[in-house]
Amino acid sequence: MSRFYMEDESGTRSFFLRGIVIILVAILFFFIGSLFSLGALSVIYKTTPLELLKRNISNKTPSEIGEKEKSKFDALYSFDEAVNMVAEEVLPSVVNIRVKVVKEDISGNKQEGEGVGSGIVYKEDGYIITNNHVVGVAAEIIVTLADGKEFPAELVGGDANTDIAVIKINAKGLKPAAFTSIENIKIGQIAIALGSPFGLQKSVTMGVISALGRDIPALGGTIPMVGLLQTDATINPGNSGGPLVNSAGQVMGINTIIFSPSGASAGVGFAIPSDIAVNIARQIIKFGKARIPFIGIEMGLNNTEIKGVYINKVTKGYPAEKAGLAAGDIITEFGGVKVENPYQLLAKILSYNVGDKIELMFYRNGSYASSLVLLVEKPAIVPSQ
Repeated sequence: MSRFYMEDESGTRSFFLRGIVIILVAILFFFIGSLFSLGALSVIYKTTPLELLKRNISNKTPSEIGEKEKSKFDALYSFDEAVNMVAEEVLPSVVNIRVKVVKEDISGNKQEGEGVGSGIVYKEDGYIITNNHVVGVAAEIIVTLADGKEFPAELVGGDANTDIAVIKINAKGLKPAAFTSIENIKIGQIAIALGSPFGLQKSVTMGVISALGRDIPALGGTIPMVGLLQTDATINPGNSGGPLVNSAGQVMGINTIIFSPSGASAGVGFAIPSDIAVNIARQIIKFGKARIPFIGIEMGLNNTEIKGVYINKVTKGYPAEKAGLAAGDIITEFGGVKVENPYQLLAKILSYNVGDKIELMFYRNGSYASSLVLLVEKPAIVPSQ
């Protein structure tokens, strides 16, 4: 009995010692494994093991770390969220426009055609800005809001010179868009185009502002389109009249035209700056038409070393002559802004209204002088010099 007891006690002691050894080995392996895991996490998250321990994330899964801690993908997630927020903010102000146009063929027979474009809500009581080439000759205009509601629209007025038109629907409580100035726009900043390309309503494309101050020569008796924004955001037929917005959801311009050999987006699109678009829209709402400011000069080629706009001739009885300007003068500033070519001067003139008094700076015979010009409305036919 006693012997049996002694053998049992010895066996128990041996078993106990083996258990302790096994536990110590397990702890050692766990410790080594933890060190490897900590090292791996520190490599993944580009930090030190000590920093991981301080942040108490070594016992969390990678998915938990991605949710609760800043990761290398946070910038992309934030960017996605920002673009989504801009779209959600602006889309309620973007409308789809369908038009019916009646044309005559060479035999004098009338034919109906259809077109599609976009627009942006300007006032909560139904005023919408779009392109003149979308609605200017439409026999019927149908507007579809972002919520799917449809309204017939009437043309308040349009201007072929700037390609801006205003239409109105019988609706209240619309969400007007926010607009920003050309002065706040920089090359390379994000540009988001919203509209209905090919009739696909509520489409969003994104790029950057590729260039500022692009100009398109006069076509069909109109004045040149000046100061346009260039963007590589995808713009296709149907985007015309829709907004080009910045990352704050503010309208920078109204999409108007693309350069493309195929007729589809080639990454070169143009938008009318908001300064011009809003100014023309205000005039149309107030007067039923755009009143293009005019100072009465013929601009010529500047072959001098002085940067500015060379005056070739002045029109008798118009603001330039009354302000004392003469042929041979060089306009260097208009409204406090330097101008170096005729397009820049025209863009500045278009940003003002008929009746405004604007100070300009000019160069004559070796010295600079300033004068005030009172802007008048551009006549339908410019008087001969």
